[in-house]
Parts: sequence; structure tokens; C-alpha cells
Amino acid sequence: MDSAIIREIRPEDNAEVAQLIRNVLVELGVPKVGTAFADKALGMLYETYNVQNAAFYVLVNQEKLLGCGGIGPLEHQGEPICELQKMYFLPEARGKGWGSDLMRVCLNKAKDYGYKHCYLETMPNMIEAQKLYKKWGFEHIDMRMGNTGHFSCPVWMLKRIW
Repeated sequence: MDSAIIREIRPEDNAEVAQLIRNVLVELGVPKVGTAFADKALGMLYETYNVQNAAFYVLVNQEKLLGCGGIGPLEHQGEPICELQKMYFLPEARGKGWGSDLMRVCLNKAKDYGYKHCYLETMPNMIEAQKLYKKWGFEHIDMRMGNTGHFSCPVWMLKRIW
């Protein structure tokens, strides 16, 4: 059975992770404006997530970086809500259960940090991603939360952290 390692992002991962995210977004036809593609922090994710109550992980198989994702505080939100952020996988990593593995790591970290809910934004055509989110208890909500800057992402989901 093929296995992958999930580890925290390192400074030397920044460029490769940024390229992975952009490649997946282009593959899926996601707008370059109002999505993670345009995030100013995309090239410095290690530094961005190397702060209190945030964590970012990479998924590695046979020394190749195949996926990523993390959690961080939802900006401009009063209660302790985190956001599942930048969870993307290259095609060769999909369908192997690694998304659930990374989701487990992220949600456990969110629980450790004391978050009560986890929010995410996605695109309507990211059907497989939405199936994963629903499997983990995320439910669709009908309004945007916080101030993510991702105004092109019209699908919003929320999960109560156990």
C-alpha cells in the first residue's frame, strides 16, 4: 500500500507549495483573482503559519510533495473559529485516503488550539473536495464568514469541532 508522510511545512517548502497550489487551481479552472491563487502570502506559507494558533502541513510520498493544507484563525471573527486553508492535492495524490489523513491532522490541531468551529471556502466545481468536507461533518452555510479576501469562492462550509 502506498503511504504518505504528513509533516509541518519547512521554509524550503515555500516555493514548491506555492507552485503546487497554483497548478491545482489552474487545473481546476479557478479564477486567479479572489482565490488562493492571488494570496500575497502564497510564497511564504512557512512564515505565515509560523504564528500562534496556526499550522500548515505538507503531504509527501517518496520524497515528492503531493499535497498541503492547514488551519489558521478566521480573520475578523469574534468567536474562536479557525479556517481550513489551502488544502490541495496533485492528481496523483487523490483517491488514496490522504485527504482524510490530512483533514484529521488539521482538525486535531484545531481542537488542540481550542477552536470551536472550522470554516472553509471552496468552488462549486470542486465536487470531490466537497465530498471530503461533508464526510468530515462540514455543512453548507448560506453566508460568508470572516474576511478571507476570497470573494470568488461562493461555497461556504462550517463544522463544529468535536
